[in-house]
Amino acid sequence: MTSTPTEPSLRITFDTSRTRVILRTTPGHEHDFADLAARIAPGGQRGPLVGEFGLDDFLDRIIELGSWRHDGVEWEEALVQLVTGVLDDAERAEQTLSSGADAGHGSVVPDDVLGLLGDGWTGDLTPFQLRDAAQLLSLGHGANFSVPGAGKTRVSLAVYAAMREQGLAKRLLVVGPKSAYEAWQSESQLCFHTPPRIAVMGRTPDYGAEVLLVNYERLSRAVPGLALWLGAAPSMLVLDEAHRMKLGANGTYGSACLALGPTASRRLILTGTPAPNGARDLENLLSFVWPGRGKRVVSDAVRGGDLAYASTVLRPLFTRTTKRELGLPPFEPRVRYVSLPPIHREVYEALKGNFSPRAEASRGNIEALGRAALRLLMAATSPALLVEGSSPYEPLAYRVPPLEAAADESLYALLRDLPSYELSPKFQEAVQIVAANAAAGRKTIVWTTFVRNITTLAELLSPYSPAVVHGGTADREEEIRRFREDPDCMVLLSNPATLGEGISLHHVCHDAVYVDRDFMAGRFLQSLDRIHRLGLAPGTETRVTVLVAEGTVDEVVQLRLEAKLEFMGSILDDPEVRQLADLVEEPVGSTGLDMADIRELLRHLEPPALPNGQALSVARDPQP
Repeated sequence: MTSTPTEPSLRITFDTSRTRVILRTTPGHEHDFADLAARIAPGGQRGPLVGEFGLDDFLDRIIELGSWRHDGVEWEEALVQLVTGVLDDAERAEQTLSSGADAGHGSVVPDDVLGLLGDGWTGDLTPFQLRDAAQLLSLGHGANFSVPGAGKTRVSLAVYAAMREQGLAKRLLVVGPKSAYEAWQSESQLCFHTPPRIAVMGRTPDYGAEVLLVNYERLSRAVPGLALWLGAAPSMLVLDEAHRMKLGANGTYGSACLALGPTASRRLILTGTPAPNGARDLENLLSFVWPGRGKRVVSDAVRGGDLAYASTVLRPLFTRTTKRELGLPPFEPRVRYVSLPPIHREVYEALKGNFSPRAEASRGNIEALGRAALRLLMAATSPALLVEGSSPYEPLAYRVPPLEAAADESLYALLRDLPSYELSPKFQEAVQIVAANAAAGRKTIVWTTFVRNITTLAELLSPYSPAVVHGGTADREEEIRRFREDPDCMVLLSNPATLGEGISLHHVCHDAVYVDRDFMAGRFLQSLDRIHRLGLAPGTETRVTVLVAEGTVDEVVQLRLEAKLEFMGSILDDPEVRQLADLVEEPVGSTGLDMADIRELLRHLEPPALPNGQALSVARDPQP
């Protein structure tokens, strides 16, 4: 007579999204199950016999399973592998910290790396790439925060080659921007005697590909198919330019990445800007790498505010090659302040809510333009940008020589036709810098957030045959080719959102001008690296000028970027990043706001104080 198998008292599985954990029990255990569910996360119980918990919450409180006193706990195998990998990496990191060594007990050292890659590996590896690969191979999962140009793609392929040689991975999924595809394809050709078959994700994953490339924009729609592709064989998952998923579960990219993470045998993230807006970004990135531990270790490390201590705690969890290690010639960005001309200043103050007598007559029209941060950033360059043109790309039409404004003209009328009366001081400075550089035979890249700034500058800089690249550019490759190769094309006009990643300009251009910047520190750093990266000739002088309009939101942006770069540089123990937080002042010759940004912006919008210390009473739009 055969006995009936006993039903498990507790089943632990993923939900369909693989970002949450489902606990199920059997009748008779309701009281103990309710106690367990409350210990893991209050509010997680969905019924007498079922609980549902976020993966981070569950793994963070996994020790509470020890309170379950009943026999028969059944785990989903994929969840067991995830938990084991996270705990093993935590132990290795703690060993590294306790020993004070560069690697924990039993870890890979740089001299071991080449021997692990197999006979099929043919790529050269620099000493710092060997070091980075060794540290990543010492962990089950990892993060490479090296600066652009340090060879993160090649190091990742080396890690994959070692995994493949040991039979721990047979395929590689790379999630990244389209601009990164070329690097993965070309590096695969250079690094393997027989290059792996590479495919770009189509409507469905290519099961014949060993390396599959997919961009962030299509990731959320492709998660089910990609999860099957990753699960069909031991796989490695790489997030290139991983800062794109820094919103974590609150973002479209982040939630898709978090859903795919548990299906991979090894997870690796690559970004030179891991914490552009502070600790929360880093928490979300490391939560992908180490669910349940990454978020907690970051929050614990930074809680006391000692960033040097935080860097020590976090350092075993990532590798980073700095610009100093690359041997790049140093550069010192400079900020150049410009003063607003009279009408420009009057309009800007009215947009803040500080109305002059003339502005009072135009109060309704001006307030209708709003005081959002994006509009203030536009107004700091030229309030005329706030007036809708005939097309999204219509340039401002400046009049030379300018007209003289009538004393009785309404401020709103002056705003609408401001280019007829005043030239934006930022445009004037940018034109002067480009002209001086061109006279010296130096090409310049001019960065600005707004497309109408680009098209306006294209008109003002027409003598220098400008190349123009923005979201609406029909043939970006041709414009970039022209900037690189045409001796008459002395200036490239673009925005960091379009051209801030995945392109190298350092062989032809060593000058950059920022007409404006938004609150996104990572985007600023990424754009800087277009002209300051590995391969610069010794002695090359790189010059970067940031234009700031005095008394405007530009100063708020500068203040917040300084704080963000200081945080990031301290966490990464990288003085080059912190240096950028202290730009040298030079005399005149998707904003990404976080709560601290908003607080500073509101402070900027406060009305000026009266001599007796009381605030000036100004009617305000009730909307924030």
